[in-house]
Amino acid sequence: MTTTLGTASAGPGEIDTGRLEVGETRDGSPIGLPVAVINGAQSGKTLYMQAVSDGDELNGVGVVQRVVPRLDPAEISGTILIVGIVNYHAFQVAEHRNPIDDTKMNRAYPGNGNGTSSERIAATTFEAASRADLVLDLHQGSTSRMLNEVRVRCGKRHRLHQDCLELAKAFGCGYVLDQKGPDGQLARAAPDEGIPTIDPELGGCVGWDETSIRKGVEGVFNVLTHYDFLEGTVELERQTRANGFDQYGSPNGGLVSFAKDLGDRVVRGDTLFEVTTPFGETKATVTADNEGILWRTRRLPQVATGEYVCSVGTDIDSY
Repeated sequence: MTTTLGTASAGPGEIDTGRLEVGETRDGSPIGLPVAVINGAQSGKTLYMQAVSDGDELNGVGVVQRVVPRLDPAEISGTILIVGIVNYHAFQVAEHRNPIDDTKMNRAYPGNGNGTSSERIAATTFEAASRADLVLDLHQGSTSRMLNEVRVRCGKRHRLHQDCLELAKAFGCGYVLDQKGPDGQLARAAPDEGIPTIDPELGGCVGWDETSIRKGVEGVFNVLTHYDFLEGTVELERQTRANGFDQYGSPNGGLVSFAKDLGDRVVRGDTLFEVTTPFGETKATVTADNEGILWRTRRLPQVATGEYVCSVGTDIDSY
């Protein structure tokens, strides 16, 4: 059976790439998101994968760029649908939010076909995602520094919570944030349609990061193997799970110096960072409120009063 996504069309044992139209630019030119269809020679599940719903989160497209050439439809059972770049307008200008409507795309799902630019793109890509049995929405920590982790955003009371946790474990970053996400996230909206969905956050950087991309490629192939798209077995490893976040801002303006590295365990009272003057004079020392793991930090050292500095994952366990 031939499978089509936008202008990409592939019969069993075939792969094709094309464009998925989502509107027009300001000069009336059509906007086409890059898409791929990998139609396995054997029947099976359908996986939907997308990247760059936030326009400066590029590690995901780095993963797609490396995964697709390695996929042989003759060896695949099932179908893989991919949208390589979701946030067209933001990607063009390397910004986080869609500049046409000043919207964060991953707050627009399931979208609105008659709505704003972001809502229309979300509606079109959500329609594609709704055809799948599993969804991977590839992200990163924007331009912050962050652990490679997977987010389960449906909430612990959701009927698909355990299915999403299994998908996160199969992806296998080593760290999982299990916390209900904001309205409009694909990883919240798709489970409501009965589709296990995760949000791999592949580190954080300016541009893209080789280590995080490799981790993402490994994660995608882990999922393809665990869910029988590819032959073989994957030994699922225990994941360190945070069930919440403490976020820290700066009490003063100045330069931040961290006392802990990403992934370090902290206990209440441990120094997380200091704020100093340009001459090294200490203005503030900020300590951890709770036990946890240093999960995310700002990249640039300069801060204003109240500006975001770091996050500590809290309520830590493993599964």
